[in-house]
Amino acid sequence: MVLTPSKINTFTFFKLPSAWWSGVRLKAIDEKRAVTTVKHKWFNQNPFKSMFWAVQGMAAELSTGALVMNEIQKSGRKISMLVANNKATFTKKATGRIVFTCEEGHLIAEAIQKTVDTGEGQTCWMKSVGVNEDGVEVSTFHFEWTVLLKK
Repeated sequence: MVLTPSKINTFTFFKLPSAWWSGVRLKAIDEKRAVTTVKHKWFNQNPFKSMFWAVQGMAAELSTGALVMNEIQKSGRKISMLVANNKATFTKKATGRIVFTCEEGHLIAEAIQKTVDTGEGQTCWMKSVGVNEDGVEVSTFHFEWTVLLKK
């Protein structure tokens, strides 16, 4: 079964409802990159009338996590995934539609292949950059994913 934006968005509705209700949606995914969007609305804003940092984090994490899920599924193995660390930088108020893109599918592919080959857990830092409708960067998130072959 190939992962598609529709399947991942249905998954978020049932398994990550706070992301779904906040408006986080996967728009595109392939082996190398994933793109998510979220639109600033009254229910996902902070008191300063911009998007709450945690909503940006959910969209950014989904752009990296969808790539992890995709690689796990391609491996045909039972592999656990978990975020161990994250870092974020905010450079502009997030208003309007924000698009998060992660183009580091190759990094998680290497980590998953190594965990399959060695049986040892692996970590992988992945970056997601959020830009507004004018193409201006509003935030950058880094997530450290851990993957481990289940026994």
